[in-house]
Amino acid sequence: MLSYFQRLGATSLGMFERLGRGSVFFVNILLSIPSVIVRPRLLIAQIYFVGVLSFSLIVISGLFVGMVIALQGFYTLSDFGAEGMLGVMVAASLIRELGPVVSALLFAGRAGSALTAEIGLMKATEQLSGMEMMAVDPVARIMAPRFLAGLISMPILATLFSAVGVMGGYFIGVGLLGIDEGGYWSQMQAKIDFSQDVVNGLIKSVIFGWVVTWIAVFEGHDAIPTSEGVSRATTRTVVHSAFAILLLDFILTALMFGDI
Repeated sequence: MLSYFQRLGATSLGMFERLGRGSVFFVNILLSIPSVIVRPRLLIAQIYFVGVLSFSLIVISGLFVGMVIALQGFYTLSDFGAEGMLGVMVAASLIRELGPVVSALLFAGRAGSALTAEIGLMKATEQLSGMEMMAVDPVARIMAPRFLAGLISMPILATLFSAVGVMGGYFIGVGLLGIDEGGYWSQMQAKIDFSQDVVNGLIKSVIFGWVVTWIAVFEGHDAIPTSEGVSRATTRTVVHSAFAILLLDFILTALMFGDI
């Protein structure tokens, strides 16, 4: 029994210790952002890597998610004679919830894992140590551009996910199920509020992008410099990002749309 509590205490202390190192690492990234802004070439290259290369995954996923929501929502709303509200249901589900959350999970699985693996391999092959020996700050040269690129790319990808999802719902609702086209768009425009729905969804996506990219670059920087260590760091990035996204989604939803 005593050994169990010892292991529990050691695990808890280890978690707080990693959280502290991660916080210090994040502060160092923030201090390095001005150097990235004056050298936009590094930032543009990373936006292409984490954002543009994730475009096809986000768009295709958003299309099918919107189509599924419309298909399921139509049969649910038809039980109450409210098929005309299908556009509102699709748009609200995507803009408020599924757009930011699903795109963040996809972003973590594709871009976050790639960032961790890339930085972890740089550490394993001593490229980061070489930079330090040449008086080049790895945080400013490697970590900060990738963090800033993820912070910029994630809201754009989430917006694209929601927009394509709404179009997917339109294809199913209007093209396949025969919903009135004017009713689909007019009800959506009347019920979806810009400040309450669109802005809050955008805030969610920015926070998710911050957390996912922070976890990804920290796990890569903190990885054990072996092939096994890099693989474990990549796995931790995806798992921890998923937990963080879902937890933050609950907290943000309660603050934005609840009575808390």
